[in-house]
Amino acid sequence: MTIFNNHPAEILILLFLIVTFLQSGFDKITDWKGNLNFIKGHFKNSPLKNMVPLLLGTILFLEITAGVLMLVGVYQLATSGVKEIALLGVELSAITLVFLLIGQRLAKDYAGAMTLAVYFIISIFGVFLLQ
Repeated sequence: MTIFNNHPAEILILLFLIVTFLQSGFDKITDWKGNLNFIKGHFKNSPLKNMVPLLLGTILFLEITAGVLMLVGVYQLATSGVKEIALLGVELSAITLVFLLIGQRLAKDYAGAMTLAVYFIISIFGVFLLQ
């Protein structure tokens, strides 16, 4: 496949993160009420309990924006080698993961916080490769 000729690792990382973030965003869009109820229960004993709808909307916006930026970035990287938009998308995905980590830690969901580390490592490796 010629799409992988010049930047295979970068494109594979981008594709992984695109699937991760766009799927998560679309899940929030298609089942907003279910996600909101789950997150409200998850944060019922945290300082964030009264801000859940706003925070869920913010995460949704960040996930979709990061996913779209990375999608455009894959196209640009594959067609012209331009990396800036892809880098911006991966940086935004890393920032989003930090926000999610903060939420998990405040909710005292340490196992959930730990799983975010895998995604964060992949994002940081993507930042490293795209610089």
